[in-house]
Amino acid sequence: MTWKNILVEKEENIAILTINRPKVLNALNAETVEEIGQAVEQLEADPEVKVIIITGAGERAFVAGADIAYMSTLTPLQARDFARKGQQVLTKIENLSKPVIAAINGFALGGGCELAMACDIRVASEKARLGQPEVNLGIMAGFGGTQRLPRLVNPGWAKEILFTADQYDARTAQSIGLVNHVVPPEQLLDFCRDMANRIAQRGPLAIRLTKEAVNEGLEMDLEKALAHEADLFGVLFSTEDSKEGIAAFMEKRKAEFKGK
Repeated sequence: MTWKNILVEKEENIAILTINRPKVLNALNAETVEEIGQAVEQLEADPEVKVIIITGAGERAFVAGADIAYMSTLTPLQARDFARKGQQVLTKIENLSKPVIAAINGFALGGGCELAMACDIRVASEKARLGQPEVNLGIMAGFGGTQRLPRLVNPGWAKEILFTADQYDARTAQSIGLVNHVVPPEQLLDFCRDMANRIAQRGPLAIRLTKEAVNEGLEMDLEKALAHEADLFGVLFSTEDSKEGIAAFMEKRKAEFKGK
């Protein structure tokens, strides 16, 4: 399937989803958000894809935010629907059974920062700038920024980022836990591909349930989260992959996981 505003390429077990609106710094309008949702649904269902990388077209922006020209036309009810649609798509990304890596190649502001936060791992170019500038426009983050940001960084940092509308360089974002790695711009996609390839070689069911344990456990108290982890740990012992992985370790060979 082809889309107007995004590109999807597959490289063996890795899919690269590129927001492809470089003339407007890959800003998100309703159509683009809808296309991202459609693409991730297809990638979720594709058994060949084990890891997804999301990035932006061009050298200047990952996603510079929501499309302000588009938002200027919205009524209050349309604005609420736009926020809910954005939240729905980003939650879909967050809850995919497959790991998602954000390759942040430039501005990741507003909806772009929110998109990056919905990914499992964030890798930033040294030229990247992150922030939530919505209050500059007299509005607020609406694609989950007020909720995911304090879960990733401490609440004080989250409030500073949301209240000041400041932009933060990649190293500062890394120091507060907003991004995992900072790399030279020319190495960004290769770094993400290398990480994706390493993940793709691991047990896919184990990765899937590990992601589930982390995401769901964050919303539980520790006692319930530990019980949930133990349940999922037990489930994996019923799989062919666990038998293969343990046998391969004992036999000093590379495991051949089948996702069963």
